[in-house]
This record gives sequence, C-alpha cells and structure tokens, in this order.
Amino acid sequence: MDKKTLSGDGTPIAYESTGQGPAVILVSGAMSTGGTMVPLATLLADRFTVLVYDRRGRGASGDTAPYVVEREVEDLAALIDVAGGEACLCGVSSGGALVLEAAASGLPVRKAAVYETPFADFSEQGAKERAAYTENLTAALAEGRRGDAVELFLTLTGMAPEMIQGARNSPMWPGMEAAAPSLAYDNSVMGDGLVPRERLASVSVPVLAVAGGASPEWLREATRAVAQAVPQGSYRSLEGQTHMVDPNALAPVLADYFTP
Repeated sequence: MDKKTLSGDGTPIAYESTGQGPAVILVSGAMSTGGTMVPLATLLADRFTVLVYDRRGRGASGDTAPYVVEREVEDLAALIDVAGGEACLCGVSSGGALVLEAAASGLPVRKAAVYETPFADFSEQGAKERAAYTENLTAALAEGRRGDAVELFLTLTGMAPEMIQGARNSPMWPGMEAAAPSLAYDNSVMGDGLVPRERLASVSVPVLAVAGGASPEWLREATRAVAQAVPQGSYRSLEGQTHMVDPNALAPVLADYFTP
C-alpha cells in the first residue's frame, strides 16, 4: 500500500487507489490484507475509482489499543473522506459485517454490497458455538498461542483437520500466525455471530447481498437473511461460485449495481 491516511484516533491506515469514476471501497475479510482485493479492484477500475486498504492491525496499517469496532468504522470514514466524501462499499466475508455496520452507523455510503458474510445459523446451538469460539480465541491470543488461534479460526470455517495440519507445515503459516491478533477484531465485528436483524433494519441505503450458488446452504441462508433484514436489501446468487469467489464472476455484478 503506497498511501496513508489518519483515522479518527490517529491510527495510520494504508491504502491504494486505482481507476477513475465514482468511488468504491473494498473491504477484506479475516486473515487478509488489502492486497487480496486488488484483482477485484483491477476489474472495476475502468468504471470506478477503487480503494483497497489494509485494515488496522494488518499489513502496512497501524494499530491502536484498545480495539473496538467503532474505530474500524472510523477508518472507513477516513477513507471515504479521501475518496471525496461519498463512496460505495463492498465487503467480502467478515468484511461484509464491517460494511453493514458502517452503513448502519450513517456514514456517507451511496450503496453497499456484501459477499457471504458468515453469520452462523439462527439457532441457539449456533450462538453457543460462536460463544465457545470467542472464549477459546481470547484465551489463545492472551497466552500467545497464535498458531492455536489460527487453527481455531480455520476449524470455524469448516476446514478439515488434515488440511489444517498441512497448512501448519506450509511456508504460509508464519504469516498466518503474524496476522492472528486481527482474528479478535473480525470476531468483534461479527458480534454474536447471528444475523443482526435489528441493526440491519436501521440501514437506510441499498444493500446487495451476494452468495455463491455452490456454497454451503447455511451461508446462502445467512446471505438471504441479510437481504431480507435491510429495508432496501436485495439478494443475488452467483452460479458455481463458493466462498472463495472468482473476481471475474463478482466484478460485473458489482459494476452494474454500483453504476449511478
């Protein structure tokens, strides 16, 4: 990231901008930096000015304790100022929860889009599982067990134990451990892990909730629930796509939706 802006609490937020046109800010999910959003940004740059950024505590951005979700909303507010005072937002995975919170907070967002925000199922069991994850993640990070924290997250995503062990033995594991503290941030953004229907009911801007047609049913149900909870919500399914969405499949949908 070659540029920086200061958030409300003085934390430097690293970002880069490409393209020309109405502003679009892309928000990454857990265990990722703004670099993961560059392929999507490149595909949108012929019609929009697209900003990608490292969320606080990641990549080239700074961090300021203690963490609260409101600070990440302020990070987006600072980026919207850089973009000219108004922007569309798109969040992928848990980045979608941050986008929804930013929209509910009243930031100058023209439209918002989210891809498969991983809210849990709507049962009491889902809430218990999320609470257990929060407790175990908090303990692992407090005790400096970053590898265990990453493993907890990968287990939450449904990754098989043998694949997790393979990841532990891979060259990418040290980088994943380095990013482990930010898992607590995404966990906070996700709240109790259930669809925040009351909060979403206060969102006053259009929201497009997109899911992959080949994703697990619970992810598609959660995405539909987001669309239904927002007064101006709509739902779209991308045939053949999974949680690891192909930018070439998502970009045309976003371009049509964000075009004024």
